[in-house]
Amino acid sequence: MSHSGADMWMPSESDDPEYDQDQLDEIERLEADARAQLAPKPKRLAHSLSVARTAEHMALLYGVDPFLARCAGILHDWDKVVPHEELIRRAQSLGIDMGVDLHLVEPLLHGKVAALELADLYPELDPAVFQAIDRHTTGASDMTPLDEVVFVADGIEPLRKASEGIERTRSLVGREPLDDVYWESFWGGMVYVIQTGRYLWPGTLSVYNDLAAARNGARR
Repeated sequence: MSHSGADMWMPSESDDPEYDQDQLDEIERLEADARAQLAPKPKRLAHSLSVARTAEHMALLYGVDPFLARCAGILHDWDKVVPHEELIRRAQSLGIDMGVDLHLVEPLLHGKVAALELADLYPELDPAVFQAIDRHTTGASDMTPLDEVVFVADGIEPLRKASEGIERTRSLVGREPLDDVYWESFWGGMVYVIQTGRYLWPGTLSVYNDLAAARNGARR
């Protein structure tokens, strides 16, 4: 890689992977579809494309399939244009159960709803793409490397306003194992929710405890 220091996490054209023509065509199609879907929210579109490139770059750093990472990044916020009540209605109709009133966790639903809807729209894509989309809002204690890449990329992509936590996570990319980078991003996001007085989904605490127990066990 051509990156060093704090900029190691940032994608660069010099790091572009070599895709075959079918993959290039698929990326072009997904980006065109995302532009149409997210047209009402240009900043959300810019964020999605930035996440895609950041996830692709992280995938190259950590031995993850960059094509799957790029696809998941492009599509991860597909349902961010759906009105809140409509998103909740869709989640209910799809049988999504978060263990609490869905109105309390509406900000987490767009990934889970999109993962189910997109699987029907793009049956040619690897199911791993949809799992990464599903988990990018909630995380999980059994994340795959692809899941972790997309989750972290969503939090650190270059268009996100820098904060102490984001900068700390960015500084770890390419320097520390992917599991450690995910851990940093996950608990940092959890702290942000608490500091801003927002509702913390109980599942988040369960994931945190599972991860913490596994990490503490590994250190014994």
